[in-house]
Amino acid sequence: MIIEDNKSLATGIAHRFRDHGHAIDLLHDGQEGDTFLSREGADLVILDINLPGMNGMDILRRMRERNDLTPVLMLTARTDISDRVQGLDAGADDYLIKPFEMDELEARVRALCRRRGAARSTAQAIGTLSFDIAARILRSGEEVLDLRRRELAAFECLFERRGRLVPKSLLLDQMYGIGADVDEKVVEVTISRLRKKLAGHRVKIKAARGLGYLMEDADR
Repeated sequence: MIIEDNKSLATGIAHRFRDHGHAIDLLHDGQEGDTFLSREGADLVILDINLPGMNGMDILRRMRERNDLTPVLMLTARTDISDRVQGLDAGADDYLIKPFEMDELEARVRALCRRRGAARSTAQAIGTLSFDIAARILRSGEEVLDLRRRELAAFECLFERRGRLVPKSLLLDQMYGIGADVDEKVVEVTISRLRKKLAGHRVKIKAARGLGYLMEDADR
């Protein structure tokens, strides 16, 4: 998730990570960002300090107060060491000063993802498959299943909520980002392709007409 009020910078960051297969939620207002995080959550947050509605420091404090341990990389134009210390003490995992190179931002995000993956079991099973959460790789034994970018985003969304009904709207947000002008029918096409690739691996994706989809082990 990116919360940054500089729309050109935020869009540039979002495009960079989407090109690498990540689903991005992009918001420009601090209050909206805080509300979204409290309801939906994220895997990692790139958070600007100076935001309208609510500043990034307050968003971070509220996250930690509700025991949300999602990795947070803070962005700021402030160069004072005291500001960086304040952010880190509030619970930030990393800090990057503007202007910065995109390559450095990517490297820092990769490091945070590795750290997050190490803090939990990275390989989890469903059916006869094993999904490496940190590496975003789905395997059948030693064979890697070839999933397209949108298929992987849909799989991750369903896998994280397996056993629960996932609305089409949430799948669409995960696949294209919040507010994307895309018809929900693309979800049906992606799920159809995903089902074919999961066939024979004892993984079911059930459809609830008009509501969404649910992933579970075929043995259940």
